[in-house]
Amino acid sequence: MLIGKAGCAGGSIGEVVDQLCANPMVAARQAAGVGFEPPSRAALIDVLEGLRSALFPGYFGLVQMTEGLSFHVGSILEEKLRHLQEQILRGLVFAHWGEEGAPEQLRDQNEARAAAATRHLLTRLPELQRLVLLDVEAAYAGDPAAMSRDEIIFSYPGVQAIIQHRIAHELYLLHIPLIPRIMSEHSHSLTGIDIHPGATIGESFFIDHGTGVVIGETCEIGRNVRVYQGATLGAKSFPLDAHGQPIKGVPRHPIVEDDVIIYSGATILGRTRLGRGSIIGANAWVTRDVDPGAIVTRYHGESGDLRVEAPATDG
Repeated sequence: MLIGKAGCAGGSIGEVVDQLCANPMVAARQAAGVGFEPPSRAALIDVLEGLRSALFPGYFGLVQMTEGLSFHVGSILEEKLRHLQEQILRGLVFAHWGEEGAPEQLRDQNEARAAAATRHLLTRLPELQRLVLLDVEAAYAGDPAAMSRDEIIFSYPGVQAIIQHRIAHELYLLHIPLIPRIMSEHSHSLTGIDIHPGATIGESFFIDHGTGVVIGETCEIGRNVRVYQGATLGAKSFPLDAHGQPIKGVPRHPIVEDDVIIYSGATILGRTRLGRGSIIGANAWVTRDVDPGAIVTRYHGESGDLRVEAPATDG
């Protein structure tokens, strides 16, 4: 039996509704007369699945197509990009509802911006395919347990995470609100790998096992980098404004140069630079720069237990 409007334990539904709608964020939108659909997480997940199918033709979805592979990929892109454009528009409207200006002008601006972002992503898909195929190759070369590239494409969580990250990152670079983070958090919930859509990641990137990996917003990762489960590339601290709020967009995460390996449980914090070819051992704590080619184990900070092996030299 449903609880009637007249009341429930401790009060009426009407009273509870009034309290819920009195939340300042809700009340402000209500006062502004804002009534529109927010972005749909389910719709964006469907878009991501479709784009993955387009990046790996013949691997996902219906494989046997009487009309041909090109027709199938084209149909997927036409449908999913149309849905993506709608979700981007919803995100823009939802995020910018309080801006000044005529409603018609704001609507036209948001519609044009959503269409442009979608077209841009379409033109970037061949490059994204090149990158994710290199990521697959990096996984195959870096994991002796991988029996085939097909196995990696179908099953490896690190590859699934980087596919979705590369898509979300393109929209992040266009300053599209909400949508990139919804995409990345879906990937996080699916794989246990938390990559902020703002992170810049070079080609041939491989996350092995993956669970618990965290890569922060302003990370810059070079080529041919390998990261193992539980590693964190995070911020040590961040500046606050006059009101005690974090200042957004300040570089605060590590820079990882080419050919670096970061083993399980390692924590690298702040704008720390890991030199080319360096190796960060399991459970190491790193808060200052590491020379190219060096091997770091355990604590590598301002003080404490330091174990750093210098790069090997010839002769």
